[in-house]
Amino acid sequence: MLRIYGVVLELIEELQPVVRRIEVRDKDLGRQLRRASCSVALNVAEGMYSRGRNRQVRYHTALGSARETLACLEVAQRCGVCAPAAKLHGQLNRVIGTLVKLAGA
Repeated sequence: MLRIYGVVLELIEELQPVVRRIEVRDKDLGRQLRRASCSVALNVAEGMYSRGRNRQVRYHTALGSARETLACLEVAQRCGVCAPAAKLHGQLNRVIGTLVKLAGA
């Protein structure tokens, strides 16, 4: 199992209070954040058990979802909905960096 998978699961857990805060002010953005963050975990898990080109495609999809998760947090912050902790940004950047390598992007 990839170590980054555990990091992604921890990130999802730590994001939940932020997701709930965002949903109070912007339900659609909160849902988008929840879907994107869960998609990272699901695609990483699928990639771990794929072979060949399919593996790279799954990691690339996970990378897109990780970047979307970060964008949701940035948009929420710019709209004044909430200011996520710097720790979340750091974890997301770590995930994104790892996925860039795994996807060959």
